[in-house]
Amino acid sequence: MSQGPRSGLAAVSSALLAMSRHLEVRDVLKTIVASARELLDAQYAALGVPDDHGGFAQFVVDGVSDEQWKAIGPLPRQHGILAAMLHDARAERLCDVRKDSRFEGWPAAHPEMSDFLGLPIRDGDEIIGALFLANKLRPAQDCDGCGFTEEDEELLSILAQHAAIALTNARLYERSRELTIAEERSRLANELHDAVSQKLFSLRLTAQAATALIDRDPARAKGELQQVTALAAEAADELRAAVVELRPTALDEDGLVATLRTQIQVLDRAHTARVTFTGTGFRALPAAQEEAMLRVAQEALHNALRHSGAEHVDVTLGRHGSGAVLRVTDDGKGFDPQSVRSAGRHLGLVSMRDRTSGVGGTLTVESAPGKGTTIEMEVPGG
Repeated sequence: MSQGPRSGLAAVSSALLAMSRHLEVRDVLKTIVASARELLDAQYAALGVPDDHGGFAQFVVDGVSDEQWKAIGPLPRQHGILAAMLHDARAERLCDVRKDSRFEGWPAAHPEMSDFLGLPIRDGDEIIGALFLANKLRPAQDCDGCGFTEEDEELLSILAQHAAIALTNARLYERSRELTIAEERSRLANELHDAVSQKLFSLRLTAQAATALIDRDPARAKGELQQVTALAAEAADELRAAVVELRPTALDEDGLVATLRTQIQVLDRAHTARVTFTGTGFRALPAAQEEAMLRVAQEALHNALRHSGAEHVDVTLGRHGSGAVLRVTDDGKGFDPQSVRSAGRHLGLVSMRDRTSGVGGTLTVESAPGKGTTIEMEVPGG
């Protein structure tokens, strides 16, 4: 390494502090990868967290553009050098990874890599990840022909040890939060049961009263039916208000793009309308913004699939400056946004506007009778 002792120590200290600042697992993974690449002056860095099926549950890269990453295709399997690090639990420092007997090639869009340095990330006896770098940008003048040196390996080993601590702490934090959410779900379920049961009981009595009055006193029966409508609306509002406060676990684990893609695939199978999704160039946003975007997407999809009669609903999510933009477009019957008459539509739009403004964003609704609907949500960067 070209850094002096003081600057090198400062760089290591900065990297370790950066890792300790995050509690979300995916944020920790990204910070580890970025810190390793910068600290060891590599062109590329990656970190894979293995699953139990021969693949990777998570795979984070740094130094590869969004376009390149999309073109590369599916996540790698545990084979070749990656498998060696995960199974043998030892460092791999190679002058040219392509000449190693275990090298099995890579996709056509994959960048060319030569010198390679990789280490397993261990929590006790368990290997919880593999951290590796490729293409040393400025090799030391006295190197042995390999880009990465023994000193680089020692430094990466220190980083990997602290990465294990940071990743384990983040996992413990998320598990603790999941337990809290589970407890909250249980409490909420009890409250919902009580509240909704009371409303349904009132609805049933009021409907029975209306039925009894409809022949002998139509005017009173009409009043009772109006009360049924009001009680039903109250029950729906209470249910909606309680449910939307729960942040979906999938959003924390998989991120907004994967969560939306999975939910839209389910909707596509469940409805006669074609439901499609495109996510390009999206970068992770603060948790509150991502949750708001997910909720708005869900509400817009609900309206489109239940009320619009659309044959095709398309959802796109992409980068917009340092923030993001979400669009939900349908080819349904449309409506006049200035004079919404459908209570469901109206409540949905109010909810979407509130969620959007709550995270500093803007919501635009474009629709007209017979022209379909486009709902666009734009949020600034965090």
